[in-house]
Amino acid sequence: MTRQAEKKIRVLLADDHMVVRMGIASLLTFAGDIEVVGEADNGLDAVKLAGELKPDVVLMDLQMPELSGSEATAQIHAAHPEVKILILTTFGTSAELKKAMDAGATGALVKSSSRSEIVEAIRGAMAGKQVLSDEIRHTIENFSSMPELSPRQMEILNLVAKGFSNKEIAEIIGIAPDTVKEHVANIFQRIGASSRAEAATLAVNLGLITG
Repeated sequence: MTRQAEKKIRVLLADDHMVVRMGIASLLTFAGDIEVVGEADNGLDAVKLAGELKPDVVLMDLQMPELSGSEATAQIHAAHPEVKILILTTFGTSAELKKAMDAGATGALVKSSSRSEIVEAIRGAMAGKQVLSDEIRHTIENFSSMPELSPRQMEILNLVAKGFSNKEIAEIIGIAPDTVKEHVANIFQRIGASSRAEAATLAVNLGLITG
C-alpha cells in the first residue's frame, strides 16, 4: 500500500507566530501522508484544539503566550495520552525542554531542522519513537549535569542577574558584603562564569533562574 493510500497523520500546529505556522504548514503539504488539521497561536488554544480536533501529532512551540509549551504539553498529555507531542522550538532553556519531555513530549526539534527531518520526526512519533535532534539532546544532557547551588546561592544569583551590586545584595538579604563577595566567587566557579553578565546568561540558559 502506498503512503498516499494510507490514513493521513493529522497534525495540529501550535506557535504564536503566524508566519512560522504558515511555513510549516506549507512544508508539510509536500508529505502525502501528513495533513494539518488546525493551528493554535497560544498554549490555551493548543490545549482546547487538541481536545476538539483529536490530532495524531501536535507540533508545539515552547515559548507561547497564555500557557507555555511545556505546560500545554502536560495538559494535553494528561487528557489525551494517545496524542503525540513534538516540541519544535527556536530557543528554549534546558529546564524548559526537560520539563516538556518530562510532561509527555515524544521528542523535540529545532525550527531550523530540514523539511525531511521534521516530516520523519512526525512519522517517527507516530511509530512510537522518541525523536531528539542532536542540538536538543545536547541541551537536555547539559541540564542533567548542571551544578547544584544552595538556596542562599540561588537567591544571590537571582539578585546578581537583576543587576544588583554586592553591597546592594548584602543590604537586601542582611549579610556582610564580604560574605556576598565570597558567595558570588563560589557561584561563578560552579557555573563556569567569569563575569556578572556571563553568570546571568548562563543561569538563564541552565534553567537555574528565569529570564
